[in-house]
Amino acid sequence: MKNIRNFCIIAHIDHGKSTLADRLLQLTGTISDREMQNQALDDMDLERERGITIKSHAIQMNYTYQGTPYVLNLIDTPGHVDFSYEVSRSIAACEGALLIIDASQGIEAQTISNLYLALEHDLEIIPILNKMDLPGAMPEEVSDQIIELLGCKQEEIIPASGKTGMGVDKILQAVIERIPYPKGEESAPLQAMIFDSVFNSFRGIIAYYRVKNGIIRKGDKVKFFNTGRTYNADDVGILKMDLCPKNEVKAGDVGYIISGIKQANEVKVGDTITSAINPCTTAIKGFEDVKPMVFAGIYPVETDEYEELRYSMEKLQLNDSSLVFEPESSAALGFGFRCGFLGMLHMEIIQERLEREFNMTVITTVPNVSYNCFMKKNPDKAQIVNNPSELPDPSGIDRIEEPFIKAQVITKSEYIGQVMNLCIEKRGELKNQVYLTQNRVELSFEMPLAEIVFDFYDRLKSVSRGYASFDYHPIGYKSSDLIKLDLLLNSEQIDALSALVHRSNAYDLGKKICVKLKELIPRQQFEIPIQAAIGAKIIARETIKALRKDVTAKCYGGDITRKRKLLEKQKEGKKRMRQVGRVEVPQEAFLAVLKLND
Repeated sequence: MKNIRNFCIIAHIDHGKSTLADRLLQLTGTISDREMQNQALDDMDLERERGITIKSHAIQMNYTYQGTPYVLNLIDTPGHVDFSYEVSRSIAACEGALLIIDASQGIEAQTISNLYLALEHDLEIIPILNKMDLPGAMPEEVSDQIIELLGCKQEEIIPASGKTGMGVDKILQAVIERIPYPKGEESAPLQAMIFDSVFNSFRGIIAYYRVKNGIIRKGDKVKFFNTGRTYNADDVGILKMDLCPKNEVKAGDVGYIISGIKQANEVKVGDTITSAINPCTTAIKGFEDVKPMVFAGIYPVETDEYEELRYSMEKLQLNDSSLVFEPESSAALGFGFRCGFLGMLHMEIIQERLEREFNMTVITTVPNVSYNCFMKKNPDKAQIVNNPSELPDPSGIDRIEEPFIKAQVITKSEYIGQVMNLCIEKRGELKNQVYLTQNRVELSFEMPLAEIVFDFYDRLKSVSRGYASFDYHPIGYKSSDLIKLDLLLNSEQIDALSALVHRSNAYDLGKKICVKLKELIPRQQFEIPIQAAIGAKIIARETIKALRKDVTAKCYGGDITRKRKLLEKQKEGKKRMRQVGRVEVPQEAFLAVLKLND
């Protein structure tokens, strides 16, 4: 075990984690030059197209240092704030972390939050100054930031470049010398923590785990601690570029197990695997359960595809355990699922993966957050409202509480004004302002989560020309003056477009949505009113004019009463049509509500 090192790579989005991981794989000979491609560990098309990591990827490398062979287990993690749950799981399976900082960008919000996650788990941190080959690199300035943040010495920071391969051998040397080897007893009862799982259509569910104590052998009877079920370990092994079967996986190592499990709900990430014959007494303290931030409904376009959608979601949940869903139905859209996501990017990725990997075309409703509603009859008991259509009768409501977050924005000092304006417009309250360097500022705000759900991140990037970085964590619920905004189309309420909004924003938002829907809903043979309402009070209205057929074309003269008779007949028909006519709302209309400022 003294020759094993388990470590992960953490950084802000786009600071070069995957590129550096590629160089480590090449230098250790884990991947041959012929098989080498950029972002070697990112196996999803989506990850390559967008240039981001969505899933953590574990891989084992072998490296000989000063004549001693070492086994290095590396986990490459995502950098986007929406996937910080993946990072927390990876950190729980490691003893050390490479903290990568872009020499041209400096420390950003996600760098700090990932660092705190690692420090909570007592990991050994190795700071790396990446992208040193760029002409815009500022090594001295960024080194000072790192020293201030970590309290380390100048010589502990490793200058490197994932592109040119500079400093990669020094990184491997530091991993071996600085990161402690895993503690554990091979003779003790088996204890292994599951940190990820994937579905294989031929072999069932493959669980990835880190062995804390004991040995797991091929053919052993194993038991999953939380579910209490027992299985046969049909196949065990370690993770190279492909699965690499072994007869046993020992304490301190990272491996996989295939035991013919077909049901997604039988494998829970964070569960402990132990031996059925000689079980351990306690489960490993893993990581906390995920808390979804944003909720939205996902519905199949064809109602008879509901079961297929459920099956697809279960498969996705295996691979992405931060996805939470439960069945729900809507008057406008039929049967579907209410899903919890970690953020807007996460929601977008899930929707795209459903379409690509499972060929499911889905409609997504307007995202919202969950609220606590207190009734006058029982003012101490909170009723959780996930969907605006679940809101009880307003006359009986005592108060509504909404979730608040603490947001940290790091930006250049010249953009402070625009960033503050944006946060204040989103009902944020400035709590703190710290200058990290002469021209970099960290602003702390407290603001409602509902306000950042829509377009906050995009607008923050545009007001700061891409220089602001953003991170947030929940701080609890506070009561707010919230009201339910309904949308009526041809006098019928569309529950999928209802929203709970702050009273001060209601009129503005109602007007904007009506104008947007007028552009997107195609004209019909009859006039369609689009109305925004609070309770019974209409606060905004737009009208889509009717397409009118010229019924008087064949009257070329004669008495005016002939024309009038035809027009009256048409008027009656339009009236009847409006009563029975159904208006189809295109998918763009649901999504356009999110991009009202474009």
